[in-house]
Amino acid sequence: MIKTRRAKNGQVTVTWVLPSDVHEGPVSVVGCFNDWTPGLHVLGKRSNGTRSASYTAEAGTEIRFRYLGHGGHWFNDPETHHDGDNGVIVVTH
Repeated sequence: MIKTRRAKNGQVTVTWVLPSDVHEGPVSVVGCFNDWTPGLHVLGKRSNGTRSASYTAEAGTEIRFRYLGHGGHWFNDPETHHDGDNGVIVVTH
């Protein structure tokens, strides 16, 4: 699931949220916003049984991304439009 909220500076905070049991071990969200660099946006555990990572972007920004799990396992967000290999969102709020 992907959530968005307007930040105080007029930008939009994008939060990627996954249930803790989706993939064993650490999971990163990797995409064009972080130069496809694993480990920069690791989903952290939350008290409600999920894990999440956030990024702040300008409204209208297109973000292509995938999740990278332990052992090099790439996977997509099941609720997001895909362009073939990557999930695609346009940041709005």
